[in-house]
Amino acid sequence: MLPSLGFNEIVILGILALIVVGPKDLPLLFRKIGRWTAKLRGMAQEFRTGFDELARQAELDELKREVDALRRTTSLQEIRNELTKPLPTLEDYAGIKSQPAIPAPPPIETPALEAPVEPAADVEAEKAADEGAAKPVGVPEHADVAPIARSAP
Repeated sequence: MLPSLGFNEIVILGILALIVVGPKDLPLLFRKIGRWTAKLRGMAQEFRTGFDELARQAELDELKREVDALRRTTSLQEIRNELTKPLPTLEDYAGIKSQPAIPAPPPIETPALEAPVEPAADVEAEKAADEGAAKPVGVPEHADVAPIARSAP
């Protein structure tokens, strides 16, 4: 609080106050000085609080203006358009022009021929025969795949 006063100066001021005021009224003087400092601290705190409140109010006013400006300039249609835009690809970020995908050839149209209708029993018998011929009995499905070669540890 009082940076220019050291211990020696405070002792000298205490002795002077004791001589001028007297030992009888010295506690009353200290009490009054304490009350004054408390009032000064209270006023400083009130000033600081009022100043902070004004700063907050100014910030709120500024934020309100910004929100109003955004409301006026931004419409829901613009937001919807932004959200429906396709996302860029990695090539777009890298600055590389992506090669167009090779288009699939158009399907070849063949004239529709009327096939003879087979009875359902014959069709099921042929399917069972095809499945039986494709899988020999007792051979697992992955038998035609080459085994994985592992190196010794």
